[in-house]
Amino acid sequence: MSFRDKVAFVAGAGGGMGLNIANDLISEGTHVVLADIKPKPAEIQNGPGKSLYLSGDLSSEDFVREVVGEIESKFGRLDYLVNTVGVLWFDRDGSLVDIETAIWDRVIEINLKAVFLTSRYAIPVMRITGGGAIVHFSSTQALRGDVAAQDAYGASKGAILSLSKSIAIQFAQHGIRSNAILPGATMSPMQQRWTGQEAEVGRGIPLGRVGTTQDQANACLFLLSDKASFITGAELVVDGGATANV
Repeated sequence: MSFRDKVAFVAGAGGGMGLNIANDLISEGTHVVLADIKPKPAEIQNGPGKSLYLSGDLSSEDFVREVVGEIESKFGRLDYLVNTVGVLWFDRDGSLVDIETAIWDRVIEINLKAVFLTSRYAIPVMRITGGGAIVHFSSTQALRGDVAAQDAYGASKGAILSLSKSIAIQFAQHGIRSNAILPGATMSPMQQRWTGQEAEVGRGIPLGRVGTTQDQANACLFLLSDKASFITGAELVVDGGATANV
């Protein structure tokens, strides 16, 4: 899977899956623009690919426009877009009959509007440079309901699947592929509640363990690569078999 001298925009790269994916691409020789509302992480890979970190709100159209403008001016092309932006607010998200409307709106802005904006601005650059690959991160929560509801989160992640398919069909003629990854239980900064309970959580997963950000990064790089050149509009569940066991 050759990524050398390609250019990637990783949205939500301030930690967790996004940072892992960005570092793997950089280590493969891809030039990566990382963006997140979080401060620049110290763990960004040092080459061989170049990296640029931009801090800002990816639900802001002005900021996303700025990021893609930087990509165009510094690299003159864009081959990959990875959308890992997302929040899971256990203390504020909940049932639609209880959640504050402002919290619902903000979760949708962060989890879905950011995907809309990054795609909106990245796709025209990909079209100019002959195509590209996009991977959006949804969640297995998009496939199910839950008594312990996280309705804003689940709705936003379900909408990502629809948007990814629409992008795939609209822009296939331009050589642009769009796919979605649905992570299951994965140890990342978003799931710090599981720290020290990994073995217990893993017992409920057929493969016997909680996923890692590297598991998700491996799936992402495959979908970005030319080895997945005939895959678009697809959904890849990376959950250790959990949803297959329902």
